[in-house]
Amino acid sequence: MNTAESFKALYDTIVRLRGPGGCPWDREQNPSTLRSALVEETYECIEAIDENDAPHTAEELGDLFLLTTMIAYMHEQEGKFTVADALTKINDKLIRRHPHVFGELKVKDSAEVLDNWAAIKVNQEGRKPKDSILDEVSSGLPPMDRAFKLQKKAAKAGFDWSDMEGVISKINEEIEEVRKAIAHNEKIEEELGDLLFSVINLCRFLKVEPSVALRRTNSKFVERFKYVEKKMKESGQEMKKETLDIMDKFWNEAKG
Repeated sequence: MNTAESFKALYDTIVRLRGPGGCPWDREQNPSTLRSALVEETYECIEAIDENDAPHTAEELGDLFLLTTMIAYMHEQEGKFTVADALTKINDKLIRRHPHVFGELKVKDSAEVLDNWAAIKVNQEGRKPKDSILDEVSSGLPPMDRAFKLQKKAAKAGFDWSDMEGVISKINEEIEEVRKAIAHNEKIEEELGDLLFSVINLCRFLKVEPSVALRRTNSKFVERFKYVEKKMKESGQEMKKETLDIMDKFWNEAKG
């Protein structure tokens, strides 16, 4: 099947699942009950992309197509809008916001594309300018991603460090603030938050996506810890504080 036929087949399957004689579970769902699944499947798709696993990525993207199409169809069933409406709106938006592709506008780089994108939202789509450029960053984002985007917005307005050393100095300063907070047993959460924010800022300065970097570190930690578990079991050792030296030896082996 070509792309249009494949999407029509998916749509028809969803209509069948949600219709009379369809699946009881699918018929019981609504947009609110599928919110957590939408988030979960998004992160599973990100994991597949990070692993550079094309078949897995295709599978996870399919799950996302399913959820977004089903949620749109739920609104279609209620007469609020159709699946076609949602597709038409995004297609029209893409064409409208890319006059350098579908029109005569000339742009020199991606930065100018983004500037023009923002202007179109206000001048053509009638969206009110935000009171602050930071208001353009959704408060619904995961905290790490939101911090990263907030810093990018501020930097675009010129509020940024002049060099990397300034960012590193700030991190060292925040580490000392954490030490003081721990010593006085006060404002520990606040100071740890400031430290994390500064580390995320260093990621931004070095053009590293903090969430991507952390996901890779998480995977690395899991892989090494599983190696330690395996070696401890093979050597008949119990994993506990008293055997930390042995676990640390296996951990270093895993790193090697």
